[in-house]
Amino acid sequence: MELIDLANMPDGQKDFVGHLRNVCENLGLEYASYASAHPFNGTVHAFTTYPERWKNHYMEHGLHLLDPTIEKTSRSIAPVDWSRLERDEQFTSIFTQARDFGLPDTGLTIPVRGPYGEVGLFSVSASVSAVDWQKLRTKIIGNLQSAAVYLHDAVMTSDAMMKSLRFPHLSAREKEILQWTAAGKSQQDIGDILSISPRTVEVHLRSSREKLFALTTAQAVGRALSLGLIVPG
Repeated sequence: MELIDLANMPDGQKDFVGHLRNVCENLGLEYASYASAHPFNGTVHAFTTYPERWKNHYMEHGLHLLDPTIEKTSRSIAPVDWSRLERDEQFTSIFTQARDFGLPDTGLTIPVRGPYGEVGLFSVSASVSAVDWQKLRTKIIGNLQSAAVYLHDAVMTSDAMMKSLRFPHLSAREKEILQWTAAGKSQQDIGDILSISPRTVEVHLRSSREKLFALTTAQAVGRALSLGLIVPG
């Protein structure tokens, strides 16, 4: 299973690493990374803000084949704090090597699932105490989940084939309701604006979530924005 560094892709690719750096700066994190396996050929596409020395070591030794933040969290549907990972041989090997490079072992990985079987993994870490990490994680988890969806969609839609395969069809009403939701309107507000019941609004939102493969309405809005189906409110 090949590992490709998206940061070294030809000019014209989105500045994925720059976006990760902005996430770290805005949310008080030290490092961030993203990885996803291509649903057809299994190739892992990744990019990171970790130091070049660690990135080169990681790629040269094929550590993505052992990394529990990839191998184990990809089976989850919810964010996985690294403190919950089993302390087995793989965990010990990866995190011991990371510590040798001066990297933190406090972090979190958020999986994002797509319609063709692909799973994106957005990971962040920080050199803070366990108590401070719990406080920080609680404060920023919503922002991290939104960032995870945005990154995954940005990577998937950067590939012409994946863009054509993944572009969902939303009805005009579904787009309209998501657009009002993005503007901060409640279901009651939207019902009043469109002269429909709040229950009908929820039916359309549920349909939108299913089509966009989103667990929450917030994720559906984020995905619709990243795909250009609606515009920022």
